[in-house]
Amino acid sequence: MIRSLDALRSRLTELRSGSEGGTASVALVSTLGALHEAHVDLVERARESADLVVVASFVNPLRFRTSADVEAYPVRRAQDDALLDRLGVDVVFAPDAAELLPAGIATTRVSAGDLGLRYEGRTRPYYFDGLLTAEAILFHLIRPDVAVYGERDLQRVFLVRRMIRDLFFDIEVATVPTVRSDDGLPISSRVDLLEPADRRAAALLPRALEAAASNADRGVDACIAAAQSSLMGEERIRLEYLNVVDPATFLPVDEAHSGRALALIAATVAGHRFIDNAEISLP
Repeated sequence: MIRSLDALRSRLTELRSGSEGGTASVALVSTLGALHEAHVDLVERARESADLVVVASFVNPLRFRTSADVEAYPVRRAQDDALLDRLGVDVVFAPDAAELLPAGIATTRVSAGDLGLRYEGRTRPYYFDGLLTAEAILFHLIRPDVAVYGERDLQRVFLVRRMIRDLFFDIEVATVPTVRSDDGLPISSRVDLLEPADRRAAALLPRALEAAASNADRGVDACIAAAQSSLMGEERIRLEYLNVVDPATFLPVDEAHSGRALALIAATVAGHRFIDNAEISLP
C-alpha cells in the first residue's frame, strides 16, 4: 500500500530492477476504490497480461460535479485492501487528491473533445476530461505496459485508447467482458443499493439491449424502437440515452451502416444511474 509519489517511484524501480533482466512488465488497473466482483476479473486479467500488477485506488475529484459528490462516494479501504491482498496485487497506489493533483481543480486537463460531451458526457460534461487527466498522470507515473478496463463503459475505453494513440503512450489496452448478476444487470456499487422493486425495473435495461440486438437485422431505427418499447410502462426508469454507434468512431450510425455496431443505454432508477451496452449486427 503506497500513498506518496516518491514511494511509488521507489517501489516500482525496486520491483522492476529485481526481475530477471530488470525488464518486468506492468499492468495497471485504475479504480475509484469500493471494489466489487467485477474488479476481481480486471485484476486477474492484469495478472495474465504482465509480470507485475499495480492497482490505483483514487477517488478522482475531477470526475465529480461537486466536492459533496466526492465525499459521498463510498470508501471501503479495509475491505479493498483485504481483497487486493488475496488477489496477490504487487502494488496498491492509493494517494490523497492533494498528492496526485496538487493544483486541485486548476490542474492542467486532457480534453476528450466533442466526443467527451456525448452520451455520458452530455449530462456530465466534466467527466471524461477529469478521467483522462488522471489516467494520463497515472500512465506517466507508473509507465504500465498494459492498462486493463471493463467493457461496461465502452466510451471510456474508446477515449483512453484514443488518448494513448494521440499522446504516443506505449501502452496496450486490454478489456474484460462485463460481469453481470443473475438478473443481467452489470455488477456495480449501485446495484445493491436498490430496493427489490427498483432492481426489477433496472433489470429491464439489459433486456432492452437484448431487444435491440434481436431486431438489429431490421435496421437501426427498428433496433432502437424495439429497445424503447421494452421499457414502456415502467415509470421507475428515467431513460437518459439510447444510441447505436459505430465502434470505429463512437458516433451514431445511420441507416446506411452495415455490420458491427454498439447499442448504448443509460438510465436512472431510484436516483441511481446505470449504464450498459451490447454489440449488435446491422444488415
